Amino acid sequence: MRRVEIFDTTLRDGLQVEGVTATVDDKLRIAEQLDLLGVHYIEGGWPGANPKDVEFFERAQRELTLNTSTLVAFGSTRRPRGKVDDDATLRNLIEANTAAVCIVAKSAEYHVVEALQTTLDEGAAMIADSVRFLRNEGRLVLVDLEHFFDGYRQNPEFSLRAIEAAVVNGASHLVLCDTNGGTLPHEVAAIVRDVSAHVGGDATIGIHCHDDTGCAVANSIAAVEAGARHVQGTLNGLGERTGNTNLTTVIPNLQLKMDYECLPEGRLELLTSVSHHVAETLNRAVNPQAPYVGSSAFAHKAGLHVSAIARAKDAYEHIAPEAVGNGTRFVVSEMAGRATIQMKADEIGIDIDGQQINAVIDDLKRLEHEGYQFEAADASLELLMRRTAGSVPEFFRVESMRVITDELPGDVVPGKFSTEATVKVWVGPNGPDGADAQRHVWTAEGNGPVNAIDTALRKAIQRSLPHVANIHLTDYKVRILDGGSATGATTRVLLSATDGTRDWTTIGVSPNIIEASWRALEDSLVFGLLHETS
Repeated sequence: MRRVEIFDTTLRDGLQVEGVTATVDDKLRIAEQLDLLGVHYIEGGWPGANPKDVEFFERAQRELTLNTSTLVAFGSTRRPRGKVDDDATLRNLIEANTAAVCIVAKSAEYHVVEALQTTLDEGAAMIADSVRFLRNEGRLVLVDLEHFFDGYRQNPEFSLRAIEAAVVNGASHLVLCDTNGGTLPHEVAAIVRDVSAHVGGDATIGIHCHDDTGCAVANSIAAVEAGARHVQGTLNGLGERTGNTNLTTVIPNLQLKMDYECLPEGRLELLTSVSHHVAETLNRAVNPQAPYVGSSAFAHKAGLHVSAIARAKDAYEHIAPEAVGNGTRFVVSEMAGRATIQMKADEIGIDIDGQQINAVIDDLKRLEHEGYQFEAADASLELLMRRTAGSVPEFFRVESMRVITDELPGDVVPGKFSTEATVKVWVGPNGPDGADAQRHVWTAEGNGPVNAIDTALRKAIQRSLPHVANIHLTDYKVRILDGGSATGATTRVLLSATDGTRDWTTIGVSPNIIEASWRALEDSLVFGLLHETS
């Protein structure tokens, strides 16, 4: 099998995306995940550029044990008209104490002359001197040739001089960078083919693409087909502007579709879990529709599709989801047919007959017409099916619920509101109808109506149902379904929760936002209690 090296730059280029930051601890944990996945190189950051990256490389030497990957420090060539011996950037690369370094070098005439304000001869000398210095210090040297494709179109002679300056002085990798992200696949293929012919076997050709035209993955594949054997990118496509080559897409494309070895044997199955682990660490969720690793990548909603999959699993799936650690998911909606409901029941572990399946389908159509959307509310869907099958015990019964919100007097706290909820509920160890059931009335304050209701209900039932203390709400989302009705609009509430073992989402819909929230909250607690006792 042909081999392509994978170079991950999530910890440097990926962190340039807006709204994402990472602590040193985060970076160390992400590096461990990347090593688990089995990428060849992990670019840890730019030592000396900021205190965080300095600390990262210091701690990495003590705390980071890599079994598969090579840690790489990133930097740049020496300054124009400077000397390598006293160049701070090169010195920081050496002090990072990594086996490999990657330096960015200007390879386009325009950027040498205009950005660096120097001559083409000096631009080539900067590359040659820096590579030679780092090689003499015993480092493997990868060179990111910045703006290479733009530069090659403008002045191919200088761009090839930049390559020669790197190769002659010992660079192991020549990474052609589409820095502005404006090159298309056919252009990438033609230029990489030219460079490969020029370099021969003297160095490994690499590709580094940005996604400004939406072609980063396609450009990387085109480069590999033209002779590149090293692909740079980020997990989940993170990066400045529109992002970098998405490694969670390009790796399975190359390995599963084109028969290139990108990861060690058995590691591709970790792709989805590593993708989501990194996303959680950076607090930037994976796009549900992301190829291969998204939660919807192998989800099926339409009844005809599901019926076909029931007979032939590969009828509507281009690969086996398990190959990348994902799985087939059957999404239930008003479009669902009998096969969908039956397969979902089997997945959950519910015994359900034909009459009950028909009842579930009728309920789904009615509820989705009202505004429910069960694709996003797995727990509410399960409860709907279990209630139809008669397998949901009544843990508690709410007699009434009331919420009061008052504006505090201006001389107390100007512009502030207080919220109070009162819940009357029947509950007992054997359910609300058991001989030992009791009626509890609890009042609680909260920082809003939902929080106040949640607190009051928990206080009312926690003595009889202590597991409720383990259930924590993690997210609360509200959507207006018919904006034309203004303040009278129907609202959809999605409420996410966890008990530390599993996560789930419930839904409530009503023109009254308090009622919608209550329905989602009650389902959430019932689902958590059901699975604690099952």
